[in-house]
Amino acid sequence: MSYREFTWSKAKQDFNLKTVEGERFLPEVPVVQPSTLLQETLRRGIPWAIAVGNEKARSEAIINPILLEVKQILEGKISVFSGEEFNIEPEVGLNGTCDFLVSQSPEQIAVEAPVLVVVEAKKEDLKRGMGQCLAEMVAAQRFNRANQQAIPTIYGSVSMGTAWRFLKLEESTVTVDLTDYPVPPIEQVLSILVWIAASTP
Repeated sequence: MSYREFTWSKAKQDFNLKTVEGERFLPEVPVVQPSTLLQETLRRGIPWAIAVGNEKARSEAIINPILLEVKQILEGKISVFSGEEFNIEPEVGLNGTCDFLVSQSPEQIAVEAPVLVVVEAKKEDLKRGMGQCLAEMVAAQRFNRANQQAIPTIYGSVSMGTAWRFLKLEESTVTVDLTDYPVPPIEQVLSILVWIAASTP
């Protein structure tokens, strides 16, 4: 079994999680303006990714440039991993490849704790990716604890590139923001991601 096999219900049941559903759980965050490079990258990449229509295209053309912009804004104080094997507890299904991981360690060669954010790319239907994203968040939580870098909140996002849905995991409670944040415009999603990544562990 791996992350991809988790439904929302299975992840909740297997890891004994409680759910809170609602509106935006993030504070009003300062607006971060995108660089000219990111704006141009998205201007070119979004139509191509939509036309190609698969997860890989959306990851490469939209999600990865946004996450690298966050890394640039924070002056390399975080690391961003794409397509990373994240085998934490295979015996309970916490293994497989994560589309994106963001760590508050600047080390880029290997994933180091604390892992703060997981982003799961989907070509359509954000709901279908939420179970997988939640399992990856649980894995990040356990990885951090095993490495003596436990942090109070793990964030997750399921994204089509042009729409982002955010989750947070605190102890055994997962909160889901039922707002889907669009791209474009990029400012709101970029500002949220910068705020999350800059959060004090």
